[in-house]
Amino acid sequence: MIDLKQSVQYIKGVGPQRAALLQKLNIYTLEDLITYFPRDYEDRSKPKKISQLVDGEEALIEAIAISKISEVRIRKNMVIEKLIVRDETGSCVISWFNQKYLKGKFEIGCKYSFFGKASVKYGKIEILNPVFDNNETNKNTGKIIPIYPSTYSLTQGSIRRAIENGLSLINENLEETLPEYLLKEYNLLDLNNAIKQIHFPKDFEEYQKARTRLVFEELLGMQIALLNLKKENTQDEGISFPETVKMSNVINELPFKLTKAQLRVLEEIDGDMEKRIKQSDVWAVMQQKDDRGRYKMFSFSYVRLNESREGNGSPGSIEDYEVAYFSSIH
Repeated sequence: MIDLKQSVQYIKGVGPQRAALLQKLNIYTLEDLITYFPRDYEDRSKPKKISQLVDGEEALIEAIAISKISEVRIRKNMVIEKLIVRDETGSCVISWFNQKYLKGKFEIGCKYSFFGKASVKYGKIEILNPVFDNNETNKNTGKIIPIYPSTYSLTQGSIRRAIENGLSLINENLEETLPEYLLKEYNLLDLNNAIKQIHFPKDFEEYQKARTRLVFEELLGMQIALLNLKKENTQDEGISFPETVKMSNVINELPFKLTKAQLRVLEEIDGDMEKRIKQSDVWAVMQQKDDRGRYKMFSFSYVRLNESREGNGSPGSIEDYEVAYFSSIH
């Protein structure tokens, strides 16, 4: 049985220091980690030819190294590592800033994939600070890459690795939270597949399926919660008043005319007071009026309540209505 509440610290590749950084993102447990969804995605699956690169655009190229890395020092504490690569349409320079560890990473004649921002100026093509893979791996390129909300000192790569290790730990053994008939009726992904594809989708079609499944479940949960709340709030019956008591006489004696909106609201309140509905539902209608209009509505309801009490000894408590009204305006 998978313990989703286990500390994120004990997931492979995390440890105490990185766990402290993850906690700044409210990631404390394995469950928090796998439900920390990407804010965006980068499509690194479609390579371009070098001749097709556009200035300022992030792009993926597949090219062969035709030089060893050279080092250019432009000032103190600033070193640029440069590599020249070529494909069948042309050549370009790959540049990294202060990345000395890259020396010895590339062999002349071998093919690599690079993803980064292109600079195309005066006929010179350059890719700045790209991520890369050799021909046998696709850790950073050749797929859709999730982009997560992050914090200082916590890189995208470290978040992705932690989530990858968390998903490996779960090994598609999450307990399904939706009944089988709903999955079939609405053609939804199962939970394990949805979680995997929302983090590392094979393509954007699979991403959309995963998102649909997770949004469906969230909205379903909200709807069930609202229905339960409504059920709790309608369990107790209110006071019903006799239909023989009407407010028309009082309205006709007024020295002013009520607006159509006030008459409509009074009609709704009048009808509700003849049903055994909760008092809060009556006052919900009155919440929509301004203070002066609300006071008028309350006064007419108060008149009807008094007449009902005098006419048939209704057990309704006037204090309840006073509290309800004054709570609504304060």
